[in-house]
Amino acid sequence: MKKILIVGGVAGGASAAARLRRNSEDDRIIMFEKGPHVSFSNCALPYHLSGTIEVPNRLVLMSPEKFQAQYNIEARVNNEVLSIDRKNKEIEVKDLLTGEVYKENYDKLILSPGARPIVPRIPGIENVNVFTIRNVVDIDKLNRFIKEVDGKEVAVIGGGYIGVEAAENLIDGGYNVSLIEATPQILKPFDYDMVQILHKEMMDHGVNLIVEDKVTGFEKDKVLLESGKKIDAKAVVMAIGVTPEVELAKDAGLEIGETGAIKVDNNYKTNDDDIYAVGDAIEVYNALTSMNTKLSLAGPAQKAARAVADHINNKTTVNKGYIGSSAIKVFDYNAASTGLNEGLIQALGMKINYDVVRIIPADKVGIMPGSSPMHFKLIFEVPTGRVLGAQAVGKGDAIKRIDVIATAIKFGATVEDLKDLELCYAPPFGTAKDVVNYAGYVASNLLSGSFKQVNVDKVRELVEEGAYIVDVRERMEFENGHIKGAVNIPLSELRERVNEIPKDKNVYLHCRTGQRSYNATLALQNLGFDNVVNITGSYLALSFYEYYNDITEGRESIMTKYNFK
Repeated sequence: MKKILIVGGVAGGASAAARLRRNSEDDRIIMFEKGPHVSFSNCALPYHLSGTIEVPNRLVLMSPEKFQAQYNIEARVNNEVLSIDRKNKEIEVKDLLTGEVYKENYDKLILSPGARPIVPRIPGIENVNVFTIRNVVDIDKLNRFIKEVDGKEVAVIGGGYIGVEAAENLIDGGYNVSLIEATPQILKPFDYDMVQILHKEMMDHGVNLIVEDKVTGFEKDKVLLESGKKIDAKAVVMAIGVTPEVELAKDAGLEIGETGAIKVDNNYKTNDDDIYAVGDAIEVYNALTSMNTKLSLAGPAQKAARAVADHINNKTTVNKGYIGSSAIKVFDYNAASTGLNEGLIQALGMKINYDVVRIIPADKVGIMPGSSPMHFKLIFEVPTGRVLGAQAVGKGDAIKRIDVIATAIKFGATVEDLKDLELCYAPPFGTAKDVVNYAGYVASNLLSGSFKQVNVDKVRELVEEGAYIVDVRERMEFENGHIKGAVNIPLSELRERVNEIPKDKNVYLHCRTGQRSYNATLALQNLGFDNVVNITGSYLALSFYEYYNDITEGRESIMTKYNFK
């Protein structure tokens, strides 16, 4: 019989405990959690603010009593582990309710302390009511305060997943919300061109979205920004990120990695053979960047927890690293991302030769109710075609498509494999040639040199340079809104008007989503034009890309009218 102690009782700790018991009925398992709850849903916390989850207790998935009854696991809540004595293999624990300090010995120790919200000491912070969102107590405290305070203004600082989810649920709860992000965009797993869809969505639903502006201080119920703006805020939600809880490990002489998180080996073992670590407190290996990183996601935490429990019980484990897959709902849009994005490649200075597919097919058969555009971006290696990452944003099933890509990446698939995937089809759910298949076809065409393309982020520059842009949509579509300076030659008239197209300079073709302009590009190439370039995503993607910055910056639009349908 082994005595196994677990520090932390949320995703990683609770999962490790349950797996340990499934592996052995003999071991004594004790889990310590300094908070009042074990096994609660971190990811669902913001949904209490809108009333989607009505009472905070619904966020708690297991109780100490259930752990004992179902798993024969002792879960001690309100018990904080103060120190680790590695030589004597024991921990010192404080009962936060009674004040009692006691010791507990172990054969194996698993650390899952998680991470704590970053709350910087910004000048004047004592003048505002600051809240964080990390556990059930936090969200209950925030929810009670905003319901009782006189005023509806709430400022959320930080545009990561928690910040965006908090902003959405506060809006749904009837509050006036400002979301402040210091960088040029929210939601870093998405590239700048893709996230503009979500910028617009937040603004359309009443969020005062402020990007590229830093918080410099606070006054009474006000947030002060670098731009000089003053934002009213009866409550301030600090959501700028988390930092791993490593003090316990550090004080015990356990190795801390280059990322500032606990360093572990392939089996999630620390530099002490009897101590393991999982969850937000550790650094993990990114299989695409070949670098160690921090990854605050529930799925990887539970995966690591299972591996630890198996390794302790002499079962074979395989660690292939992580690629970082995540999803979020932003009002009426669903968004998901996996693997590498362009922003990450550039930020890390990765020497990868890659290309991009940017398509907007329908997420299901067009005649079916609820069919809507699926904005999809695929990143692949050149010349191998190896799939590196993808992002999807739409009102339909974005997660399904990214799950397919995440699986493809894990299995080392190429864009040729995406073409060949046999995916489920029925008109209410998708199309016979799914979004993923479609991306594979386009990527393969790019690899073979079938056509040239330019992304929507280059179109403003093209317009300002006076580039020759051809709109191949029908005349009525053109009249309802077009790129300023563009020439309208509908695809249906292209062959009869081919003499109007110059051969002595680049010609940029676009339509609504890029499909008709792709057909036009190939037609012109077959007619002897080698100077034609397709604008990926075309007018629909361009409308989303330009809109938020046009409105917030008051800049002149390069379009006569936006089109978001």
